[in-house]
Amino acid sequence: MATFTTIEAEPRTRGGKGGARATRRAGKLPGIVYGARREPTLVALDPAAVLRELGRGGWRSRLFDLSLEGASTRAVIRDVQFHPVTDKPEHVDFQRLAPGEKLRVAVAVRFAGEGLSPGLKRGGVLNVVRHSVEVYCDPERVPEHFDADLSALDINDNVRWSDLKGTEGTRPTILDRDFVVLTVAAPSKMPEPAAEAAAPAPVAAAPAKAAAPAKAPAKSGGKGRGDR
Repeated sequence: MATFTTIEAEPRTRGGKGGARATRRAGKLPGIVYGARREPTLVALDPAAVLRELGRGGWRSRLFDLSLEGASTRAVIRDVQFHPVTDKPEHVDFQRLAPGEKLRVAVAVRFAGEGLSPGLKRGGVLNVVRHSVEVYCDPERVPEHFDADLSALDINDNVRWSDLKGTEGTRPTILDRDFVVLTVAAPSKMPEPAAEAAAPAPVAAAPAKAAAPAKAPAKSGGKGRGDR
């Protein structure tokens, strides 16, 4: 049985940008509820309640019960517009759940067994291709999440749609292949070891000793004519 989160809502009569600004000035968050072949309904919500749900994560697949003037409307959040500077929500779009019609919803993927994965232990890198998977399912049986088991994955192994747990009763929007959800990639190439320091240059040989100067020829023992 699906779990619904209740959010209190109030009707608002003014539409357009002017009406939305007036709603925000009054401390409320403007929104709209559409779908199920009914006229759209303008609503005003408690900003704190919406922020709390957005902060929980997985809000795109969570089911909500809008309490409006004593009536209950079951819906999912289809879109949230955020302020470009403050990042606070400025407008919320809800889609009504129509009985008997399949609902298109993004279901978050939850990972388990990372600490046991041989590939991750050996330095592999977890590469998540899809953090959520879009599926069609019964509005009363929307899964809170799908489970991906990483405990047996080695390097270059992957998890595909058919490997996920908890997909019973759902149909993926991608039908032409068993698509990849995550892989364990090989570690990035290790840096090459630094080249060994160049060997010191050989010591230059000592210069050869200069040849001794030739001795002058010895003088003759006889007296010259000038000595007479």
